[in-house]
Order: sequence, then structure tokens, then C-alpha cells
Amino acid sequence: MEDFKPILSDCIAGNQKAQAKLYQLFAPKMFGVCLRYARDRMEAEDNLQEGFIKVFNNLKTFRHDGSLEGWIRRIMINVSLEKFRKQHLLYPVEDVSVYDSVNYSDDVIAKIAADDLLKLIQELPPRYQLVFNLYVIEGLSHQEIASEMSITQGTSKSNLSRAREILKKKVQENLSELDAKNNCTA
Repeated sequence: MEDFKPILSDCIAGNQKAQAKLYQLFAPKMFGVCLRYARDRMEAEDNLQEGFIKVFNNLKTFRHDGSLEGWIRRIMINVSLEKFRKQHLLYPVEDVSVYDSVNYSDDVIAKIAADDLLKLIQELPPRYQLVFNLYVIEGLSHQEIASEMSITQGTSKSNLSRAREILKKKVQENLSELDAKNNCTA
């Protein structure tokens, strides 16, 4: 594990070379995080820049008791959540019991390329995209998602269920299109 204390001290002191180095170390991975929560690359780039501004402004609060990468990642997710809250209204779902017992096979999703899946996730309605990412990618519980997004756990569950349903349908459509193309060229 790399010791980041010297570079962090320099960053806190305002050393631009140290800040550039920290940015170069973490920007590629954090861009991937931002991309999962954005509508497109441009919004992901905005979130990345805004996130790093917050990182540099709050470095003095990093306590070194967890990983630096995890701390930066959390800031990037929070920036995305803040932007989401400002841009979208969340509509609660009344009857979520229907979604509690529905099981979906993720086998279909395993058949497509990661880039294609990322594009499909970005096409989800914003609140479904956010819940899907927080639950599936970040591993948050429905209780944690509900708290982060100021919604109920039931709404989180139904949004996840609907996101999976939409993704499964879109993946199947894409696979059908690929099969049709392959059959035409064979």
C-alpha cells in the first residue's frame, strides 16, 4: 500500500505539482466511477472536476484511517448524488410488494461487453440508474440508498427491480440484433 502522506501534505500546502500528481494517480479510476452516474462523458468529466475540487478543498479532513482511494471515491459518488438531487425529482412508488418476490436472472447481462452494458445503464431513467449503481456497483444496502437519496427502502427496491427489468429487456434486444446480423452475414 502506497504512503500518500507526503503528497497529501504538499497538496494541502497548495503545491500544484503535488495536486497534479494526485489527480493523475486517481483521475482514470474516478472517471470510471463518475461515468457510471452520468448521462454522458461530458457530465462525467464535469463531475470528476467538481469532485477533485472537493478533494483538494477537504484533504485536511482525511484522517488516514481508511484508504485514500475509497475516500476520493465517496466524494465522487456524493458529487454525482448532489447533481442528481438538483436535476431530478424522485417519485415514490406506493405498492412495492410486487417487486419483493420477483427474481431476475443476471445471466443475460453477463453475455454482453462491459462498454455496451455501461451504455445501457446510462440509458436508464436517472433515478433507476442511480439506485442500480449504488446497489449493484457500490454495494450499498436499500437502507443506505434510501438514506442517501431521501426515499423509502421500498422505493429503492422497486427502482432497482425496474432498472434490472429494463436492462434485461435491452440486453435481450441487443443480443437479438446481434444474432440477426450474424445470421445475415453467414
